[in-house]
Amino acid sequence: MKNREKCVGFLGLGTMGAPMARNLIAKGFAVRGYNRTRAKAEAVAGLAAVCDTPREAVAGCSIVVSCVSDGPDVADIHLGADGTIAGVGERTEAGAGVVVDCSTIAAETARHVHAALGERGIAFVDAPMSGGQKGANDGTLSFFVGGAAEALEQARPALEAMGKRVTLLGPSGAGQLGKAVNQIIVAANLLAASEGLAFAARAGLPLPALHEALTGGAANSWALDVLGKKMIARDFLPAFAIKHQLKDLGIVLETAREQGSPVFGAALVHQLLGILEAQDKGELGTQALFALYESLSRQ
Repeated sequence: MKNREKCVGFLGLGTMGAPMARNLIAKGFAVRGYNRTRAKAEAVAGLAAVCDTPREAVAGCSIVVSCVSDGPDVADIHLGADGTIAGVGERTEAGAGVVVDCSTIAAETARHVHAALGERGIAFVDAPMSGGQKGANDGTLSFFVGGAAEALEQARPALEAMGKRVTLLGPSGAGQLGKAVNQIIVAANLLAASEGLAFAARAGLPLPALHEALTGGAANSWALDVLGKKMIARDFLPAFAIKHQLKDLGIVLETAREQGSPVFGAALVHQLLGILEAQDKGELGTQALFALYESLSRQ
């Protein structure tokens, strides 16, 4: 790669973004970082620069990666006065590069940002991910991609430095729809693991032994394997917080309403996690759903 092609502007260095940036650095990319809380950016060792605005972070880079909380944040960092559209769009060299958004947002927001950047000749792909904090740390994330095939090829070196699977699902917004499907299934598995283990606890079964048996058979899932261990240990520290899952499932429910799809399981999990948030437990990990089941068990 040429020098410019080795530069990545990374916007959003939180729980997921920081390890993703570290993997890019480990693969030889020069990463210019921006985060609203500057201290989080400064904590990422090896950054080529810690910048005060998205515009500054993307200057001179052919690839921009964003990983922020919600749709309004994505629109602001890319389309705002000090956003990507200014820092990338003001280039004079041929080819303005590609923006890769790894946030989980509504498909319509992704399409809006895609269109606005496209007017300036800047390619955009929505590439939300699955794999959690462990996947971000290990560089084993799976990316759901929406956008043009040519744009994906521009972005592929960075995506492959951060993950193990990159799947193009269709035009702009398709990546976000693919992530919505992921969250529907994740929610159902979380519900099943919480409900099953709470049932087992109430029945007086030895949970560690039962967990070993269940994960060796047809009942197994990532939620049962990974979150089930945390439920049994009563470890409710967040790898993925309830408040974030509520946001994701809110997107699922709105999209389902618009297209007329029944999502009964996702709606139930959204409601149950909402109870926990109302109890000021939104910062806990989603595995705390197990504790809600326990609290509802007949004494």
